[in-house]
Order: sequence, then C-alpha cells, then structure tokens
Amino acid sequence: MNAKIALLPGDGCGPEVVAEGVKVLRAVAARNSHRFTFQEGSIGGAGIDRVGNPLPRESLALCRRSDAALLGAVGGPKWSDPYATIRPEQGLLALRKALGLYANLRPVKVHRELAEASPLKAANVTGVDLVVVRELIGGIYFGPRQEANETTRSAHDTMRYTEPEVRRIAALAFNLARRRKGKVTSVDKANVLASSRLWRTVVTEVGRAYPDITLNHVLVDAAAMHLLRAPGTFDVVLTANLFGDILTDEASMLTGSLGMLPSACLGEDSLGVYEPVHGSAPDIAGKGIANPLATILSAALLLRHSLRLEEEALGVETAVEDVLAAGLRTADIQQDGTTCVSTAAMGDLIAERISNAK
Repeated sequence: MNAKIALLPGDGCGPEVVAEGVKVLRAVAARNSHRFTFQEGSIGGAGIDRVGNPLPRESLALCRRSDAALLGAVGGPKWSDPYATIRPEQGLLALRKALGLYANLRPVKVHRELAEASPLKAANVTGVDLVVVRELIGGIYFGPRQEANETTRSAHDTMRYTEPEVRRIAALAFNLARRRKGKVTSVDKANVLASSRLWRTVVTEVGRAYPDITLNHVLVDAAAMHLLRAPGTFDVVLTANLFGDILTDEASMLTGSLGMLPSACLGEDSLGVYEPVHGSAPDIAGKGIANPLATILSAALLLRHSLRLEEEALGVETAVEDVLAAGLRTADIQQDGTTCVSTAAMGDLIAERISNAK
C-alpha cells in the first residue's frame, strides 16, 4: 500500500511523541512492504508563531490531500492567556470542523501489567476495555457564544444539537458496539438540559434499529461516579462533546496515565486525524521523558481506520503489550521492579518488536 500521512507535531512534547509514532509507522511499512510518505505542517502555538494562525491554510490543505494525519498536542505557557483573540486550541477545533470529523473514538484499555499503576484498586480496573464515542463538532464548543466585556460583564456559551448530528454519532456507536460486547451507554444531562433531552430521544430512536444492542441512559454525573466505581461494566460510551472531553480525562486514571490513551477523529470518509488524548505537557517537553505510547497506539488506530490495515494495527498493539510485559516503562507509569526508559527508547523498543515479529 502507498499512503500519504500528514504530521502535525504541534507544541510542547508533541514533536517528541509524534517522532516515535513515525518511527513505528516506518517499521510497519518496512515489515509489510508498504510505502508511507510523511509531510509536516504546523498547528497550534507553532502555527501562531509561524504565520499568526493556529491552523495555517497550508496545514489544512496538507491534511486534505493526505490519507490520514498524526497530531501531537497544542498549547503551552507562551499562549496560555484565555482572553487572547488567537489561541492554540482554536487550531484543533477548526481542523475538526473543516474536515467534518464528527466522531472521536477514545479507547480506554487497562493493560494487565499496568493495573497496579492506576490510583484505583487493581481489582477495580483489571480487564477494563471500553471506548468513548464523543461527538466532536457540535455542542457547547461550537454553539453561539458571547464574551464578557466592560459593558455587559456577562458571558454565555450555548450547547446546541440537531437531530442529524445526534443520529449520525449514535449510529456509529451502535455499529461499533456490534463489533464489541454489544452494549451502549449513552451519557447526557436530560434531567436539566433541553439539548440532552433531544439527545436521549434521538439515541433511543436510533437504538430501535439495533435490537441486538443493549442501550442504557446514564446522567453524566452518575457516569463519572460509575467510571471510578465499576469501570468494567462499560463497553461503548456515547456522549456529547463537552461530557466526552471531561469523562475521558477521568477515564485516563484507570490506565494510570494520560500517556496511555490514544484517539481517532473520524468523519464520513477514510481521512482521519489521530492524536494522543494528553496535552502538550510543557513542563516535561524536551526532557525525553514523555510517554509516546498514546501516540503509538493512535498510529495503530490510523492503520485500522484510515488505511484499513487491521493486521498491522494489531501488530502495533501487540508490540506495545509485549514491551509492557517485559517490564519496560516511561517515567509516568514506572513501578517497582520495572525499568524506566526514555521517550525515544520506548519508540525503539516498539519498532524493534514490529520488525522482528514472527
């Protein structure tokens, strides 16, 4: 296979972890006689510094002519003023909207070797394997808003959803559940929010076309509690933009670190943007200690969803499991009796196992 992959390293530790994702993808290509070509663009703070735009036009054009994009992270102290007119996060939102990436898949899998790394009891997290399906280009992040000013001293953000927006993300979640354990948990705040009542109504309607799938509705505050109390009861978690953003950061603690959570941003066609759930971590940028596994696992999702290379995706995921089983860790997930390795060394270890797989 020939594939063009756009690279958007971004800010902070983003370039470091993306480099390891590329290293692994090159190993996959060499192992399986594929040809992957990579071209880099800027996004976030890097785009602001270069051209004054968190999503430069050439970066968007690069993604559109590519088969997939691998993104690092955006933001940092240099651009941290929340009142600034131009902010790094605007680049992410604009990219998702421009490419029509309405679905964000965030798998949360607790590797057996990392159960003790979680701040929760190992017995509570062992065997957890769920995926959050987050609606990505609607809701409060994209609704009408008003900033406060000296005259009004009030502000508002609007959480708004339409039936088609809810219907398409719900259908994706139900279809995904058919390939997993057959259970969808839809998370909303229907006891308070009108947008959530629409959400619940439409999800219920969509669910009638999937009689083989069990559908449960849970309020977001209860879902937050159950994620910590009984995370193993979840399979596919379907939720709106804001709720999904918050719940997946909470769910990262099941795995022991944000550095373990990959994600896929998908639309109607095969072009997707793949990125770790974690941020730019400016406090550790350049120190060689960032965990690249979330980015490497995002590369596996890229292989699976955009390039339709399921066997190669499984090979990457198996290599990650093998390295963890061998007791090799980055600093964020290190435990007693394990060996701490650098960002680059972890990428080398994964790539080596892919190259030498039997």
